[in-house]
Amino acid sequence: MKTYSAKPGEVDRQWYVVDASDYELGRLATRIATLLRGKHKPQFTPHVDTGDFVIVTNATQVRLSGKKLDRKHYYRYSGHPGGMKSADARTVRETDSERMIRQAVKGMLPKNLLSRQLIKKLKVYGGAEHPHAGQKPQPFPG
Repeated sequence: MKTYSAKPGEVDRQWYVVDASDYELGRLATRIATLLRGKHKPQFTPHVDTGDFVIVTNATQVRLSGKKLDRKHYYRYSGHPGGMKSADARTVRETDSERMIRQAVKGMLPKNLLSRQLIKKLKVYGGAEHPHAGQKPQPFPG
């Protein structure tokens, strides 16, 4: 019996939509990372992008447990001396809520060229509307 290895051209991709207000940030990010990577499919191959597209709506309403809204910080660095900027989770959720989900999912993907290709299949929107109705997204599995 030979081991099956998926080819990039023969991957069947689905679109999934998830409402972020139903989940906590970390638990949502692990499920999204699994879908983006394709680990839920039997033809999963580690070095090939076999994953699906994921649309996240209501990113402003994602939950954080405990006191993380005030104690969790997000950092940016411009590359120049003194160029580090910090913001707590409450501020980031109000100003750029997509960043919270995108950064959590990106941290759960492998650190290589494949992850940069995978993160492009994640579409995050702060409100309930999204422009991907033409792709006929299915409800989030699980």
